[in-house]
Amino acid sequence: MRTSTRIAGVLTGLTLALGGALAAPAAQADIPACTQMATQAGATDTSGLSSACQRGVSGDLQGCVSGLTASGVAGGAANGAGRMAATEPR
Repeated sequence: MRTSTRIAGVLTGLTLALGGALAAPAAQADIPACTQMATQAGATDTSGLSSACQRGVSGDLQGCVSGLTASGVAGGAANGAGRMAATEPR
């Protein structure tokens, strides 16, 4: 492989990698919105809400929903709150 072709390939790969990183910044978690939504949905045990919402932040939606459901939040509301945890605060 010629050196110029190799350099062009490396530069293209680097551009794509950096462009993707700059175009999609990491979203921040919104744990307060998650806990507030769960409380409004009727959570009976508020002691575990923060840890359940934290699981949603780390990408474990199923673990978050299970934790919220165990705290007394109905299934649909628990799913919504878990999704809220992973979104950027407003």
